[in-house]
Amino acid sequence: MAVDYILETEGLTKEFRGFIAVNDVSLKIRRGSIHALIGPNGAGKTTCFNLLTKFLTPSRGRIAYNGRDITTMKPADVARLGLVRSFQISAVFGHLTVLENVRVALQRQRGGSFDFWRSERVLDAYNDRARELIGAVGLEGFEATHAAELSYGRKRALEIATTLALEPEMMLLDEPTAGMTHEDVGRISQLIKRVAANRTVLMVEHNLSVVSDLSDTITVLARGEILAEGDYANVSRNPQVVEAYMGSGHA
Repeated sequence: MAVDYILETEGLTKEFRGFIAVNDVSLKIRRGSIHALIGPNGAGKTTCFNLLTKFLTPSRGRIAYNGRDITTMKPADVARLGLVRSFQISAVFGHLTVLENVRVALQRQRGGSFDFWRSERVLDAYNDRARELIGAVGLEGFEATHAAELSYGRKRALEIATTLALEPEMMLLDEPTAGMTHEDVGRISQLIKRVAANRTVLMVEHNLSVVSDLSDTITVLARGEILAEGDYANVSRNPQVVEAYMGSGHA
């Protein structure tokens, strides 16, 4: 039986005025897996992520999602297909409550551009689903808390809830545990594991213990190229990978 790949790239390349940030990257992301993109600073991870989510246009190469060529599509159109990105910098509305943030995301998924002006009665129809999502990310009891008052880790959990509101088939997580306390890292790791139960996750992540705990497959980038790929045990023993990390000041 053929392996089912949800996202594939072929010869993906991005040049910036002669500097090649991503060079001939061919990825295959297996449906239903957690796939990590790692590498030392300057490896091209974020550029690669921006290409996959269409925030950058490739210089060369192609991207296919669910067998459909999305190379020239706009970010919003790709998101509507079910490929949704959660940003490295928490993207929630600080002046809104947790419930209101998730409700806004549910409205966006429905596609109504003027729902901000709808009656409270109409908006209340979103509350049940919003509370389900809030529960799914472990934020029960925080529904009435303003997002600005949440800890950093809980803000990231809220951001994942708003991403889930868009009903993605595949989630791209950009540094989901960056800047977190040890306790928050554990909480977010468990959350990623839960949300990956019925969808595909691709994440850029610096925390190698999170990568080893969560990932089915790891792709290592260095200087914009794929250096190694496989499970954590094989990748972590690869001499080129060890050299790339040690040479860049990483443990």
